[in-house]
Amino acid sequence: MANNYTPRGKYFEEFEIGLEIESQGRTITEADIVNFAGVSGDYNSIHTDAEFSKATPFGERIAHGMLVLSVATGLGMQLGFLDGTVIAFTGLEWKFRGVVKIGDTVRMIVKVTKTKAMKAAGGGFVVFDARVLNQRNETVQQGEWTVLVKSKA
Repeated sequence: MANNYTPRGKYFEEFEIGLEIESQGRTITEADIVNFAGVSGDYNSIHTDAEFSKATPFGERIAHGMLVLSVATGLGMQLGFLDGTVIAFTGLEWKFRGVVKIGDTVRMIVKVTKTKAMKAAGGGFVVFDARVLNQRNETVQQGEWTVLVKSKA
C-alpha cells in the first residue's frame, strides 16, 4: 500500500527570516496542574497545595513553569507549520518571566530569526524567537527554539 501522506508543514526552504506565527489561546486548568504533577512527579506545594499557596507572594497555586513550556510546544505544533516536516527539536534556551495561574489563557508567538542549511541532515536548522503571553499580553516565558526541518529535495 502506498503512503499518500502529504505533510502540511513548511519545508526548510519555505522558512524566511521574519516570518511570525501566532497560536490560538489555551486556558490553564487545575486538571492540567494535577495531571502534570502526576506525570512529572513534581508535587511542589506552590503547585498542589491551595492552603500553602495562600501564604506565598502569589496568593494562590501557580502552574509549573515546565507545564507552561510543554503547553507552548503543543500550541506551536497545532499551528501546523512543522507538521510532518520537523526532523528534531534540537535546542532550547528559555527564561521564565512571570507566573501562570489557574484560569490564565496563554498563547504562543514564534518568529524565525535564523536559518542554516544542513544538507547532510536532509534539511536545515530554523531558529525561532518564541514567546508565551497571557491574556493580558504579558510575556510569561520566552526564549529561542532550534528545530531541524526537512528540505523539499
